Amino acid sequence: MRQRFPVFAALTTTIAIGLGGCGQPLAVQSPPRDQDLSVTTVVPQADPAARWADSYCDAVTHLVRTLAALPAVDPSTPQQASRTSGDLLSSVIGGLDESLAGLNALGVPPVPSADGGRKDVIGQFTEIRAQAENARRRIEAARGNATATKEALGEARATLDRIDALDYLKGLEDVPALAAAEQRAPACRRLAQPAG
Repeated sequence: MRQRFPVFAALTTTIAIGLGGCGQPLAVQSPPRDQDLSVTTVVPQADPAARWADSYCDAVTHLVRTLAALPAVDPSTPQQASRTSGDLLSSVIGGLDESLAGLNALGVPPVPSADGGRKDVIGQFTEIRAQAENARRRIEAARGNATATKEALGEARATLDRIDALDYLKGLEDVPALAAAEQRAPACRRLAQPAG
């Protein structure tokens, strides 16, 4: 089950409008949050796979929470587009950092030979973080230059598209024992709830 978050439809559309031409104000609102991803439920000690899955989903939730509260991009001028896109990317980088810290601290799962998925997600998050940081730096360097701003915003949009394509639960669902444990993990059940 690949999780998609509607916040990206609004954000990538806003950046696309910004790429098409600055000078027209546009308000973008984050979608409503129908769920509280910060609620904590205890998983029984006798179920190490479910505890591990719960901690995995809790780590991923840092990024999801960040994405649900991203600042709006204002494409009204190249300067505003640069500033607000930089703010958005800084938020994404912060969410990725928190999730990466949680995933790295988690360690290997209590299921033999089942750590490939977690490592893959860590690798993807790390690559996207580097791409987001590069886009943020380019946006900062391009301030005041409309052509360079357009190119930098294109890189920012590519970063958001890449995040939108992520399968947050891949680290669990590729291993049958962890996929079953995911069903018993409260943080995973909250994460799997459809938005809206």
